[in-house]
Amino acid sequence: MVLNKSKIISSAIIGIALVITACVLGKSWRKTHFSYQTISVTGLGQKDFVSDLIVWNAVFSRTAKTLADANTLIKEDIKLVKYFLKKKNIADADITFSTVKINRDYKSLYNNEGNVTGNEFNGFTLIQEVIIESKDLAAVEKMAGEISDLIEKGIEFSAQEPDYYFTKLKDLKIELLKAATEDAFVRAQTMAENAKSGVGNLKNATMGVFQITGQNSNEDYSWGGSFNTKAKDKTASITVKLEFDL
Repeated sequence: MVLNKSKIISSAIIGIALVITACVLGKSWRKTHFSYQTISVTGLGQKDFVSDLIVWNAVFSRTAKTLADANTLIKEDIKLVKYFLKKKNIADADITFSTVKINRDYKSLYNNEGNVTGNEFNGFTLIQEVIIESKDLAAVEKMAGEISDLIEKGIEFSAQEPDYYFTKLKDLKIELLKAATEDAFVRAQTMAENAKSGVGNLKNATMGVFQITGQNSNEDYSWGGSFNTKAKDKTASITVKLEFDL
């Protein structure tokens, strides 16, 4: 009888110890394993703007039997181009003439059967590139539309469509990041309020890629970021993804 009582007491002690141990372990686990409820939202920052820098590239060339003759001709063309640009109100500081490139020209020789039998030296072609980088967009655009005046003078002139840039992109990015973050926070607040909850601390923030597209265009966004240079009127946008505690 005494033995049975001892067994009962021992079993009770073991049971109490197990309960205490379970409580201690449970409390310890709760301290190190928090259960979070979070909300993730994406905000958008977007702004239309007008480019403030134009870059225009063109090339012209001359061909002659001797290098000296080709050089004389290209120098005369450079003078005419400089005069033309000055007359069109393009500032000297905005004009850059690159180093002249020299190409040796050859023509193919054929036999009576029409097969190539060799090459014959045909002269030199000198190629000159001119680059205009200006903040006077209107003057450059007007000039670019009147280069036929140079072609009429016998200059083999070839120009590209101008590229448009914005010199204050750094400030624009900061402005858009602020707008995107505010937009994301408002979205999080709206969702939390509708769920009868509140927005807590920010847990994580991820910035999306910076996109620049032409205004009112159908350009697709790129995973690496779009950077339109052909449109003068552009739209910049950026997204941020925020995660908050609830």
